[in-house]
Amino acid sequence: MQTQATYDYKVVRQFTVMTIVWGIVGMLVGVIIAAQLVWPELNVLEWLHFGRLRPLHTNAVIFAFGGCALIGSSYFVVQRTSHTSLFAPWLASFTFWGWQAVIVLAAITLPLGITSGKEYAELEWPIDILIAVVWVAYAVVFFGTIVKRKTQHIYVANWFYGAFILAVALLHIVNSAALPVSLLKSYSAYAGVQDAMIQWWYGHNAVGFFLTAGFLGMMYYFVPKQAQRPVYSYRLSVVHFWALIFTYMWAGPHHLHYTALPDWTQSLGMVFSLILLAPSWGGMINGIMTLSGAWDKLRTDPILKFLITSLSFYGMSTFEGPMMSIKTVNALSHYTDWTIGHVHSGALGWVGMITIGTVYYLLPRMYGKTEMYSVRLINWHFWVATVGIVLYIASLWIAGVMQGMMWRAANPDGTLTYAFVDSVKESYPFWIVRLIGGLLYLSGMFIMAYNAVRTIMAGKAEDAPVLAPAAAH
Repeated sequence: MQTQATYDYKVVRQFTVMTIVWGIVGMLVGVIIAAQLVWPELNVLEWLHFGRLRPLHTNAVIFAFGGCALIGSSYFVVQRTSHTSLFAPWLASFTFWGWQAVIVLAAITLPLGITSGKEYAELEWPIDILIAVVWVAYAVVFFGTIVKRKTQHIYVANWFYGAFILAVALLHIVNSAALPVSLLKSYSAYAGVQDAMIQWWYGHNAVGFFLTAGFLGMMYYFVPKQAQRPVYSYRLSVVHFWALIFTYMWAGPHHLHYTALPDWTQSLGMVFSLILLAPSWGGMINGIMTLSGAWDKLRTDPILKFLITSLSFYGMSTFEGPMMSIKTVNALSHYTDWTIGHVHSGALGWVGMITIGTVYYLLPRMYGKTEMYSVRLINWHFWVATVGIVLYIASLWIAGVMQGMMWRAANPDGTLTYAFVDSVKESYPFWIVRLIGGLLYLSGMFIMAYNAVRTIMAGKAEDAPVLAPAAAH
């Protein structure tokens, strides 16, 4: 008798669990560096200094927390929507262990000061090569599964995941091109303004594809599934996809306003950033309107609260970003805490909340349960996290605008009204509020970890049978 084929959930389970673990680690480091700004005496050791921990924080939350969520959820979605198991499951397993190795190496080298000095691309050349190898393996598994699909149609979530995989490979390999001079040191293949241009082409598209396109793939699967409604407009989702991936690639120069970059290049980045508002809001509206006829579910379903609130933050962040790319606004906002507030409205509000909602959807299904151990704790997590985000971003918006105004204030004789240290002194109360907001968000992650452990202990790891193409996902 032939046994029924099953989806390969083992690697999904592994990535889902590590999403929670690395989320706590990355956000804990974030809280520590927020505390170091409030109490500078906490900068006690060289390898635990703000300058060493800050890149560790960004790498941990983007590539460890976000990366595990993206790879794990994409492995789940591509199987379920293609009605087939993963292509080359042994290679999928390699992507898990290889990605964890990258994260651990980052956690060792960055506090030691071993860094290329490139924002979001600080890891040195041997680790960069490992990233490229793991990423190629990931692409082979994902696209191999698409090729062996049992359905004619490729669901739109897979288009977003696929664009994310291809774009990140291109961005990483081009930006990380370097000349090694020793095992732990290399110099960029580019110099001067060209290096800055390529770095921010990479940096902004890491936001555009790693932190946007990938998580939109997550949105287009898990929001309709949790709402038990079809996507509001499938046509809009396709328009959203093509408009977004074309436009995002050109927006990077807005990070380099008022620099040595040619003025036309800065203006090009600004214009494309403004155009980007349209596809971004099209996607947000498509996600939120998926709840049409099912708005009452928000009262009783905290997972849906996470998913829909994340879309609200996505809409807010993708309005704020184009606005901040306008040169006259950027003249005020750049180098201030406003930028940090903007980044975290996207990171905590959009990326964090859609990831948390997705993990709450996936985890019980990975362990043969219909729901998490405690729905009440999910509700608690939602409100603790939401209050934390609001405190965090509102305090930095206020501090940032204040800093920008103080730095450009001038006396009648043309001298500056304030010394830089005056703006630091005035920012201090807002940094305390930011620390409280970060602590609340981190507390929510601990609530999630407890809920996850209880769910795993009560369940049993099991794989679901592969559905026939005519069946529901």
